[in-house]
Amino acid sequence: MYQFLVAFTVEPDRRDDFVAAALKTGRDSLADEPGSIRFEVLADETDPNRFYLNEVYRDLDALNAHAAGPHFAAFFAEATAYAQGPEWLMKGRLVTRPAVETAR
Repeated sequence: MYQFLVAFTVEPDRRDDFVAAALKTGRDSLADEPGSIRFEVLADETDPNRFYLNEVYRDLDALNAHAAGPHFAAFFAEATAYAQGPEWLMKGRLVTRPAVETAR
């Protein structure tokens, strides 16, 4: 599995718009993209204008398919008007066995 966490800083009067757009993107991606596994929208605990998207895909190819798809494009077409980001906080593959075995 391939997972990432990104952050967005949103204009205060557009928080509800951002959340609605992100939740719609997640719902539509999970419904229409077979490689999409999880799409979570998180609100920062201390900054009401900061949000995180935690996304999980079957593999990097599934992420790339999502990034080339209509839900991704629609989200960014809207969100870039009032949100700064994404700021990449983490991305990588799920480790399922010890690193020593993986290196062999």
